[in-house]
Amino acid sequence: MELDAGGEDEDDDEEEQAAVTSKAAATSSKASNALGKRKAGATSSFVSASEPKRQSKSIADEIRKTPEEVVAERHRSKSVQRTMKDYGTKSKEQKDVVDGHVADFLYENCLPFNIVNSRSWEILLESIGQYGSDYVTPSYHDVRIPLLEKAKVKTDTLKEKHEKAWEEYGCSLMSDGWTDMSVRHLINFLVNSPEGTFFLGTANVSAESVDANLVAKLLGEQIEAIGPKNVVQVVSDNGSNYKAAGRILMERYPTMYWTPCAAHCLDLMLEDIGKIKEFSDCIAKAKRTTRFIYAHTQILDLMRSLNGKKDLVRPGATRFATSFLTLTSMWSQRQTLKALFVSADSYASKLKITEAGKAAERTVMSMPFWQSVENCMRASQPLLKALRIVDGDESPAMPGIWAAMDVAKLHINEALSQREGLRSQVLAIIERRWDNQMEQKLHGAALFLNPRKFFAIQETNKRLATQLRSMFNDVLWKMVPDDDLQSKISNLADDCERTEGVCFTKKMAIKDREKKSPLLWWGAYGGLAYELQCLAKRIISLCASSSGCERNWSVFAHQMENRFQKLREEGSKGKRANALILEEFQWDNEWVDINAELVHQNEAQGLDGDGSNALRWSQVDVALGATEGLQGRNFPRRARGDASETSRPTGPYITYGRRVPNLIVNDPELRAELEEEVEDSDMENDDDGNDDSTQRNDKDQDFEVDFD
Repeated sequence: MELDAGGEDEDDDEEEQAAVTSKAAATSSKASNALGKRKAGATSSFVSASEPKRQSKSIADEIRKTPEEVVAERHRSKSVQRTMKDYGTKSKEQKDVVDGHVADFLYENCLPFNIVNSRSWEILLESIGQYGSDYVTPSYHDVRIPLLEKAKVKTDTLKEKHEKAWEEYGCSLMSDGWTDMSVRHLINFLVNSPEGTFFLGTANVSAESVDANLVAKLLGEQIEAIGPKNVVQVVSDNGSNYKAAGRILMERYPTMYWTPCAAHCLDLMLEDIGKIKEFSDCIAKAKRTTRFIYAHTQILDLMRSLNGKKDLVRPGATRFATSFLTLTSMWSQRQTLKALFVSADSYASKLKITEAGKAAERTVMSMPFWQSVENCMRASQPLLKALRIVDGDESPAMPGIWAAMDVAKLHINEALSQREGLRSQVLAIIERRWDNQMEQKLHGAALFLNPRKFFAIQETNKRLATQLRSMFNDVLWKMVPDDDLQSKISNLADDCERTEGVCFTKKMAIKDREKKSPLLWWGAYGGLAYELQCLAKRIISLCASSSGCERNWSVFAHQMENRFQKLREEGSKGKRANALILEEFQWDNEWVDINAELVHQNEAQGLDGDGSNALRWSQVDVALGATEGLQGRNFPRRARGDASETSRPTGPYITYGRRVPNLIVNDPELRAELEEEVEDSDMENDDDGNDDSTQRNDKDQDFEVDFD
């Protein structure tokens, strides 16, 4: 028993000694771990010396969302401006200090202010806030080499995501040439699919002759890199070298198509329409007016004070689209422009009496000018809608571009029905540019596979429906070389056209023709016609323009990309503007009717209750002689004894005769005052002698007052 007790005492001593040793080892381990953390920047902790190193996260880190998720949720919820309550316990003074540091960072580094509107800026601030105040910024070397390599790996990972979409849906290879600030001729190559647009690279061809063989060689290299089976079409501009290169590529790759850029074709169409005499004169006058306003800060500030700081000029994606968009902007602000030139501040300005000021005033006050603007809008608005479809990124344009142009031609034909000569000129331009170049078989096949459009066409235009089916057959024979598969797809297409078969006769499939996009419709209801579904997805997911190659290098592209990114993030919950819905412009209301347009909108009922005595802009035009002034005369002339003498405005006014030296004074009171001044000056000249008589006679030859 004693031995046992002694053994127990020895065991207790050994346990105490082991505990002390373990505690010392743990203390030493913590000290070395702290040193290791300072050296390596690690955040792991050690439980004991014998356990392996492992990183642990707090509960807050486990449940906290990533910065990307936080920012995406913030945009989806459409949160309003954040208040101080959203920033926790921080005071307004503390936030002002941080805001000042952010502003100083932008100012000192000459960075554009729109950085604060970018998605990456929000993610940056959110990630720093989640990390904490002990965050240490990366070094110059880190940003220059290792972080850049990580970004490249991230981009390669993104490319893998696109490559999967290329295999499933096919893709469009887009190409376009441009000249950079160093006057180098470059050709961009991008790939478009439902996953988005991916930049492949740029070729510098400054030292080469950009002929068809060179373009075909460069495009062929990109096709091989993507995979020939994945490329459905090559889209480029309508230049002769690209057309010839397209023919070479279609011979080399029999299942592939070359299609001209629809946006480029529409841009050339707008250019030709702008050259029509009536439209070119209208655009020239509008340009002179906007140049006068924007060249003088006093007039520009006065205009912005009247229209709520809105800009008159609306830059568009192309030069010719800008002209018609600006005319539309001027039309919507025509009341402001007229009020600008008749305001007291405008009359007090010396700029108004300049030649440019007088020309701008006559333009704005002329009713025929606004009628020409209206005709420009009638001819251009439907084409601008079509341009938005082919130039947009929120939905594939191939299934709707044919229908969009048919609707555009129909609206132009109706809008210009009262101007037969003008209508024939516009429609001739559309036929020359579009019907002879752009009605491709691929466009017709895509429209045939568009349930939102085709079944309506089938009921209203049998001839067009059969033509679209014929185009689909041609595309089928080209894209699917296997005879058995061709026959199977053709039979399934018969079921779709006749609304037969298992998948096409379902009530939901018929009901959702108008609700779902063509790509979603085929994905939802084409499963039992798998072979046709695969071909349909490769056709209706195509783009119709290579404008992404140009927009990728402009500031406009950055703004447009942010807009389309916002649309994709909002999804079906957000209010999306579907460019494929062609809304008709309303011409039969007061916004368009010039005869019903009032100077003061609150005088709609007039002084006598029926509006007959309300002042109209047409009356202002006659009173000022604005239209006559645009016809080459600075001021209106009235014949003596004119029958319309009683309709002249009351008050003093002066008109000029055909001979410039003669000034005809029509007002009796003003004429009496001038007669007295002339008599006084003659008496003064008589008192001074005849020394300056020669000089006075010379002046009388230049300016003579006629009181008759």
